Amino acid sequence: MSLVLDWNNNQSKFDIPESWISMLNEILQLAAKSEKLTSGEVTLTFTDNEEIHELNKTYRGIDRPTDVLSFAMNDDGVDELDIIFEVESEDEVDPISGMLGDIIISVERAEEQRQEYGHSLEREVGFLFVHGFLHLLGYDHQDEEAEAEMTAKQEAVLQQVGLIR
Repeated sequence: MSLVLDWNNNQSKFDIPESWISMLNEILQLAAKSEKLTSGEVTLTFTDNEEIHELNKTYRGIDRPTDVLSFAMNDDGVDELDIIFEVESEDEVDPISGMLGDIIISVERAEEQRQEYGHSLEREVGFLFVHGFLHLLGYDHQDEEAEAEMTAKQEAVLQQVGLIR
């Protein structure tokens, strides 16, 4: 499997341990495998509430900080991506290979939520990452059925890496 996780840290309030990057790479590989995705690249940026607030306002018109934002590179601009990942033969090109998109996580907001939910910061960051990744693939939680499907997928991946509530 050839999935690549590129990351950078645009905040200074929290250290980003190398163990997180290893964990997030494992989450990426497991989530991609469950979606039959064989290649692609995801860029992850750790930020703070101030920067994510500005991004949320600029790109979503919502004037407050959020925990995670996802920007899919293969979004057609109208609806979410069709979820089609299997390649029928070696001659076909994977329709979403290459850059899948960007995930931006406010570590500051993740810390606030971690305290609220009573679990580790590592678990919260892992949850936000897999949540953001599923958004890159076109999943959403606009209604109860879609939210239940997305939640089940997230929890299945998190359990595989030992990040339970």
